[in-house]
Amino acid sequence: MFSRTALRSAFEVRWTPSVLPSLSFAPILPQRAGLHQAASSTVSSEIHPHKSPVNPSSPLSATPRAQTSQPEHLPEHRVPSESGARFVPVTRNHIPPEKLPIQPTFTAPLKMTKSLVSTLPHLTTQSPHYIVAHLHARPYLLTAGDHLRLPFHMPKVKPGDILRFNRASVIGSRDFTLKGAPYIDERMFECRVRVLGVDAEPMRIKEKTKRRQRHTQHIRSKHKYTLMRVMDVKVKSVEELLEEGAEVVEEGDLASATMESKA
Repeated sequence: MFSRTALRSAFEVRWTPSVLPSLSFAPILPQRAGLHQAASSTVSSEIHPHKSPVNPSSPLSATPRAQTSQPEHLPEHRVPSESGARFVPVTRNHIPPEKLPIQPTFTAPLKMTKSLVSTLPHLTTQSPHYIVAHLHARPYLLTAGDHLRLPFHMPKVKPGDILRFNRASVIGSRDFTLKGAPYIDERMFECRVRVLGVDAEPMRIKEKTKRRQRHTQHIRSKHKYTLMRVMDVKVKSVEELLEEGAEVVEEGDLASATMESKA
């Protein structure tokens, strides 16, 4: 009985520290910290022998350090100023520079008779002008602003392209007519058209049946046509033709065109 009571009282006894653990370990913490700092400084000095040890007591400065190395100079991309660019008005009849046709080359100069030189200014100043242009051996009577629908699909053209008709048999106004023999020299006039797009007709279905056969063949066709708009019909003046190298010949010599008056 005595032994059980003594054992129970021994288990019930709790350990109560007389001194707080923070106070007991307080003098040890600075010593451990000092040993750690000394060890880290020793390792850093062994790795970098030329560098001076860092003073932990001095606070870090927030002032930026001066940059000793100069940055590399990259090539500057200059943007062209808008004042130097030429202003190009965008109108309905304006032709972009990349859409201008290629100028043709000629081996012989243009020849004009004296009568043509004297009457050509009357045709040049009297507007509007009409022209009978030929395209694939078909004549087309055109004036500025007309819409032309070709009876075929012109290949290798896109909407917005500028084309020039350089074959014409007649150019005239209200009172004067310039006729070619058979065509007028293309250096005397300018006829420019703009491609608008492509038009297509409704689907056509044609039935074909051979003799003594019940099978009927259905042929479908849907043709396409190129749409154009005449932008300008211009007859050059005598001064422009002479500047381009035209020559004035006598009446008996070969002439490119003849002028007729309707009055």
